[in-house]
Amino acid sequence: MKRNLLGLAATTTLVFAFAGEALATEWNVSVWGKRRAFTENVEKIAELVSAKTNGEFTLNISYGGLSKAKENLDGISIGAFEMAQFCAGYHEDKNPSITVLELPFLGVDSLEKEVQVSQAVYSHPAVVADLARWNATLLMPTPMPQYNIVGVGDAPKSLAAFDGLTVRATGGIGAAMSTLGAIPTSVPAAETRQAMDSGVVKAVSFAPHAHMSFGTVENAKWWTTNLNPGTVNCPVVVNTDALAALTDKERDALLGSVDEALAFYIDYYNNQTMAKWGPLLDSKGVERITYDEATLASFREKVAGPAASAWVEANNARGLPAQELLDLVQSEIAK
Repeated sequence: MKRNLLGLAATTTLVFAFAGEALATEWNVSVWGKRRAFTENVEKIAELVSAKTNGEFTLNISYGGLSKAKENLDGISIGAFEMAQFCAGYHEDKNPSITVLELPFLGVDSLEKEVQVSQAVYSHPAVVADLARWNATLLMPTPMPQYNIVGVGDAPKSLAAFDGLTVRATGGIGAAMSTLGAIPTSVPAAETRQAMDSGVVKAVSFAPHAHMSFGTVENAKWWTTNLNPGTVNCPVVVNTDALAALTDKERDALLGSVDEALAFYIDYYNNQTMAKWGPLLDSKGVERITYDEATLASFREKVAGPAASAWVEANNARGLPAQELLDLVQSEIAK
């Protein structure tokens, strides 16, 4: 009888152990590259979710181990992982609605404004439906400042000097650069340094954090300080089925941590990342190229209107309320 009681106790303990295990929820999160300013919103939300649920809901972040950057939305669609970060310009055909946020010269002048405008677009019914095709729910943006360009060879002291230059640029930035005669080339961020070193591209359009993280500044000879053609919109999404399967406590912990994660990200970017950028350019001897306002105004006039009109026409043809989305963006920027 003693042996039976001991056996029953051991079995009961094992059952409770398995029951305790079953209560824990783990999500896999697919990002790429290495931990950097760009991923601090994801890292922070993982920290907050774990703290709010006493470790019962955890986000396991993988840097390139789950998917290629350009395939993260596909992975979300089939439930290969529960959360992912991607950039709209990597595959405009998969997420046409949010590419409105990548149009050149929109006039977004801060990370806070980028968050405001992105979240307004993300909540539009047409955008929700667009991402639902991939079983994806938009969770939060990854706000980035205006892109600028580093390059090798002769510095483009005038905009005419971009003619024939191969530039790593996607989305609206690529369209803007093509109006100058540049040759935009889509290269995944993690492969950009290799493309630059091998001569596939002579210049790279990135936000400062990415130039630092992916090493494009290491051999650069020049940097445009104020070309500011636009930025890339890179949301964090979750698998819709996985989101629905969470308990109320888990869902509240996740959704209720978005604002805090974004606030942390913005503070990190503004006060840590940007503080390193100027000294790094100085230490590398990178020449700063600054264009006068008349030159920039001419560039904006040449690019912004036609790019917006072309975007509206193309996406009306897809069945999207394109003008309505563009109007939404412009009204949010004007606030």
